[in-house]
Amino acid sequence: MKNILTKREKEVFDLLIQNYNTVEIARALMISEKTVRNHISNVIQKLGVSSRGQAVIELLKLNEIKL
Repeated sequence: MKNILTKREKEVFDLLIQNYNTVEIARALMISEKTVRNHISNVIQKLGVSSRGQAVIELLKLNEIKL
């Protein structure tokens, strides 16, 4: 089965579930805050949900990320 997330989207969400904020994720991955927000928005759109929290729940259910 093909993964839903790109490698970078997975990196972003792995940090999100560790309670990193957008600024911290950007610093950790050496990308801009705008790019972080774009990755999060792309995932929200792919999953058809309306928030980061809902995206995290769906990704956990789909075994795309782990706590």
